[in-house]
Amino acid sequence: MIELAALALIVAALVAVVAAVSAAVFILKLVFWIVFLPLRLIGWILFLPLLLLKLLLGGLFLLVAAPIIAIVAVVGAIAAMLVIAVPLLPLLALAGLAWVLYQLIRTPATAA
Repeated sequence: MIELAALALIVAALVAVVAAVSAAVFILKLVFWIVFLPLRLIGWILFLPLLLLKLLLGGLFLLVAAPIIAIVAVVGAIAAMLVIAVPLLPLLALAGLAWVLYQLIRTPATAA
């Protein structure tokens, strides 16, 4: 029973050490965040015009590229449908032959 109590004491000590290290890391992270906050704000202020320029150029590129992408997508969709339909052509021919035979059998012969 004393071993269990010793083990519980060791686990509690480890939990306390982990909590202390976590608190120290959190405080260190908070200090770094506060110290570097002015630099981050200056960076945002300096790079915001560049981000807006990137947005504008990206929009212009999209206006130019969107029709090309749409045409390529339509051609690709047609090609995909053909890839699926071409192997089914023999079955379509058999279905057509069966339909012709059915029509020949179904229509009565007319007397001349």
